[in-house]
Amino acid sequence: MTSELTPAEVHRRIVEAAFTEEGLQYLDPDVVDHRGGAGGDHVGIAAWREKWAAISRGEFLADVRDLSVRVEQNVSDGEFSVNRYTSSGTQISTGRRYAVTSMDMIRVRGGRIVEHWALMDVTARAAQLRGEA
Repeated sequence: MTSELTPAEVHRRIVEAAFTEEGLQYLDPDVVDHRGGAGGDHVGIAAWREKWAAISRGEFLADVRDLSVRVEQNVSDGEFSVNRYTSSGTQISTGRRYAVTSMDMIRVRGGRIVEHWALMDVTARAAQLRGEA
């Protein structure tokens, strides 16, 4: 039962089950994905499912293959869990690889994610893909 899981356990499980229907069980029906930018916040499991589908179709990183995310550290306090990742991949058009720090934070209630925030060092990623790093 998800309500018995700690926020760190929920975080670990959704990372392991990312892009699957199983992973969606760790989301509250009214989950808020604070994406920022022009898209703003996205609300609900359907929005999360669409985000995962777009990533799987390559719409976010169409020119990247071998995309991987490795959790380096987790810190949890109360309802919150934060993962620090190394995100990496290879740009198809140039063959250049990148590896950058990324972080995401979730808030969990009743064993389900109710809020999510994510950050990636896109400046470092862009520099690496240009061959500057």
